[in-house]
Amino acid sequence: MSLSRRTFLIGAGSVLALAGCGSSNDKASGSGGKVELVYRLWDEQQEVGYKTVFAEFTKENPDITVRMEVLPWDQYWTKLTTELASGKAPDVFWLTVDYFPDFASKGVLAPLDDLISKAGLKLDSYHPNVVQSYKFEDKQLGMPKDLGIVGLLYNKTLVQKAGITMPSELTWAPDGSGSFLEVARKLTVGKQWGFCSWNHSQTQWLNWIASNGGHAMDKPYGTFDFAGDKSVEALQFARDLVFKWKVSPDGTRTNPPTGQATEMFYRGEVAMFPANNALLPFALPEVKFPIGVVSMPAGPAGRTVVINGLAEAMFAKTKHPDEAGKLVQFLGSEKAQRLMGDAGYIIPALNDAGAGYQAFWKKKGIDVQPFIDSAAGSTVNLPIAEGWTAKSPEINKAVNDLYLNKVPVADIAKSMDKIGNDN
Repeated sequence: MSLSRRTFLIGAGSVLALAGCGSSNDKASGSGGKVELVYRLWDEQQEVGYKTVFAEFTKENPDITVRMEVLPWDQYWTKLTTELASGKAPDVFWLTVDYFPDFASKGVLAPLDDLISKAGLKLDSYHPNVVQSYKFEDKQLGMPKDLGIVGLLYNKTLVQKAGITMPSELTWAPDGSGSFLEVARKLTVGKQWGFCSWNHSQTQWLNWIASNGGHAMDKPYGTFDFAGDKSVEALQFARDLVFKWKVSPDGTRTNPPTGQATEMFYRGEVAMFPANNALLPFALPEVKFPIGVVSMPAGPAGRTVVINGLAEAMFAKTKHPDEAGKLVQFLGSEKAQRLMGDAGYIIPALNDAGAGYQAFWKKKGIDVQPFIDSAAGSTVNLPIAEGWTAKSPEINKAVNDLYLNKVPVADIAKSMDKIGNDN
């Protein structure tokens, strides 16, 4: 549920460079039968890694080159939606769970099952959540790319000053029992907050709901159930961290779109901060303290975290289906996924390909094992529903009230359900 690229990465805070726009349909090929494919993404950091990936691809396929387009998050989706509707889009592009249902139902994404099979790739070799996220009417419409896993970042300096040894296993419960709140209280000193409870679905309240035994939806493309008892308990816990137990700043400082939640962590004003692992490349240059990582606290139903994997999608009307298919096959291969993982950009969606990612971040002084462990444990997808991109901003607005302590939590949950379930 993202209002911007900033919220998507929990404060990535970078302005993405705009490369040349267009598609292979504009400038498809040069002389001698060579083909230029267009690949679109929104992350200028990963663009650097993909230069190596595409160099390897062209080495194996000398007649195919790849031109990357990097667009800012909001412009990415506006432009792509328009292009797909007009029948003129990039050959291959990044896709997220929230945009997938609307695109899948319009037939603009090429089925990949045959490509995957012919390449000798097996879908059960990838994380099952990511595979399932991009399946529509029994067709695989996205090649699993990476894993976005939620973990708990913490400021090692503040933890050390508090005389705390951070537990490797934190626990929470709606009544405030458990080691998580105990640690957060010890880290709340003066103008320093122990935790930041704020309105970000992917890293915050969806995780509380799942680990309390509730669910946002009963099934993909199903019915929203934020108003269920377990879900309301979890949402109340998110509020209580702010107003009852007072270990977090309130929504006047953190609510999107103008909140400063991530920046407060960067500045050392917040000791513990849930984040997608994709935040690390953006956070490391911003902070002046060593970052630690532990898994999200386990709730009454155990630990369940949100997973938000991206996919490589292929335009159904590409003028170069064979060449684009080869690119998609290559991007799903162990070679390509390891190239990106070993350089620290992604946790590969391909199972057992994350060792290089761990080694990269270990050299940076950050142990990312808790992210890997969480991915192998109980995980839940972001909501998968048609029309979600229009509904999620409205749900976000409703949830802002959760962090202002004005509207009863049960009423907020009912509003969320009404927005989600209205056609």
